Amino acid sequence: MKKNRWLIAASAISIHLSIGGAYAYSVYKNPIATELGWDASQITIAFTIMMGLAGFAAALFGGIVEKLGPRKAAMVAAVLFGLGQGGAGVAILSDSVVLYWLTYGLLSGLGMGIGYIAPVSTLVKWFPNRRGLATGMAVLGFGSGALITAPVAASLMAAIGIANTYFVLGVSYFILMMLGALYIAPPKPGDVEEATVSGKVKTQEIAQMSAREAVKTKQFWMLWAMHLINVTSGLMMISVASPMAQEIAGLSVAAAATMVGLMGLFNGGGRLIWAAASDYIGRQNVFVIFFVIQLIAFMTLPFTTNVIIFQLFIFLVVSCYGGGFSNLPAFASDLFGTKQLGVIHGYLLTTWSLGGIFGPIIVSTIREAANSYVPVFYVFSILIAISFGISLLLRSDVNKMKKQRVEKQAQHTGERSPAHS
Repeated sequence: MKKNRWLIAASAISIHLSIGGAYAYSVYKNPIATELGWDASQITIAFTIMMGLAGFAAALFGGIVEKLGPRKAAMVAAVLFGLGQGGAGVAILSDSVVLYWLTYGLLSGLGMGIGYIAPVSTLVKWFPNRRGLATGMAVLGFGSGALITAPVAASLMAAIGIANTYFVLGVSYFILMMLGALYIAPPKPGDVEEATVSGKVKTQEIAQMSAREAVKTKQFWMLWAMHLINVTSGLMMISVASPMAQEIAGLSVAAAATMVGLMGLFNGGGRLIWAAASDYIGRQNVFVIFFVIQLIAFMTLPFTTNVIIFQLFIFLVVSCYGGGFSNLPAFASDLFGTKQLGVIHGYLLTTWSLGGIFGPIIVSTIREAANSYVPVFYVFSILIAISFGISLLLRSDVNKMKKQRVEKQAQHTGERSPAHS
């Protein structure tokens, strides 16, 4: 039976919505600390383990995901993530912080990393003429997971307790991910031909490379460096948005909390809007725009006391952070093809783990040393300026490679035409 590519997209979103629920970890912190007396730092370690593992798991298991195929890989992710979340309930009942690290941290992190990359390369193959839109839909689900989970988890904890909340959510995530896994599959020959022909946007790979070939190119490392700085900048902003807004722009605690909630919408919306736009203006141009926006924002924010303008700049930076994640696999498929996209995407996602470590550390270190957030913006302005330069070089490379490909195709057509006349 021929599969519907929009149902494939829905399957990918169900997987990403589930693993994205892990971003709602902050709603558990106070209830766990109050009920069990664990330190805030002990609870946070579980989240750090999970996020650190997610990016590296995507890199380590990218090859296995390609061999297993999206269905089996997503099933493995469902088991690991479901056990991780449900197992956290057992850790709460047994009052074991180490078990909490092993379940919520380790198992959930492995499931998240595998579940993140499993559907993406498949979606790109189903939407060859809408790669940005395809990856944007999936990672929009990931970015939006916490928006759904946070209020649900808070309500459940009030009604049935922390441990039972983890059990209910663990089972729910497992079911949602398994339903997605059972339908998702790569397209068969001919499945997407009609869609490609009817689409207004034509996307062709510059090359078809294996992961081993891709990592030997300078373009891979340029994309890796750009995404690392984009992620580090975004996570820095996310990690201190509330106190930074109160210190610099004078927002009240309540207003800063509202701003943080809206940041989630811009993170999720940026993933879809920037990715869909990239189908028309080019992935290489979108990354240039990202760093222009961020350079202006980071150089202006220290002097911005107007609360509306201050928040607008933060929302734009967060949208670029989200947009980077959705454009990354689409850009990689443009540069290196879909032959081993899952593996290549996994390698690129090591930036996710590194950014999660460096961003918060850099901002907290500078803030403590200078007793001000202002120097943070200067440091990140330098990093973003470097990324802006890299993005211009990569755009030049991409345009040259596309031109060479067109010339080769024209030459090949010219050589064949006399034989057909």
